Amino acid sequence: MKTFRLIIAILLFAPVVACTAQPSNKQAKASDNSSDKIEAYYFHFTARCTTCKTIEASAKENLETLYPNQFKQGLITFQSVNLEEAPSKPLADKLGVSGQTLLIVKGDKKINLTNEGFMYAVVKPEKFKEIINEKVDGLMAQ
Repeated sequence: MKTFRLIIAILLFAPVVACTAQPSNKQAKASDNSSDKIEAYYFHFTARCTTCKTIEASAKENLETLYPNQFKQGLITFQSVNLEEAPSKPLADKLGVSGQTLLIVKGDKKINLTNEGFMYAVVKPEKFKEIINEKVDGLMAQ
């Protein structure tokens, strides 16, 4: 009976030790590679609908109005990237993008706001602005 309890205790305790050991390594790795710069990218194709153009314009405008000083200093940037142009391929591959995507990147952290852009940029632009503000503030705090 004691052996059975010992086995159960080991089985219950082992995952706790394994789970607590891994995050600290990942956190150290992420902080070593992170930079203070936040980069926003809107990846698109040459042919674009009105919604796609609105997402791009709204995302850029929101970043410029929410963070004017950081935008002017280059701490927050926005770049529109045409996926059909050859020079954009390395960046798209690096970020794992293959289609229309709105990404906010800081170091190794990527936040994909594509769905939010399509849901809110046209019909609820203030909601879209709130989401951008929340996500960028979160990245700035890290």
